Amino acid sequence: MRRTGETERNVLEMVGCTCNDLVKANCWWEDPRDFCTFNTVYAVVFPDGGPTRSTVRSQLMADAKVEVDVITYKALG
Repeated sequence: MRRTGETERNVLEMVGCTCNDLVKANCWWEDPRDFCTFNTVYAVVFPDGGPTRSTVRSQLMADAKVEVDVITYKALG
């Protein structure tokens, strides 16, 4: 999750956004026993609470323990 969070911040920065522009995160992870660790790292990545999120377990994960996609909104002008 830390690496995922760093990647998200880098991509947001490239398009002139920050984590404050995130409105939704969809999170999948392989093992439900990882939820507490995931939640702890999520709080570090998003210290202000972060966006609304959905978190689900996925048995379809391949070569990953977690996957996160985010939706960002930033008004132009």
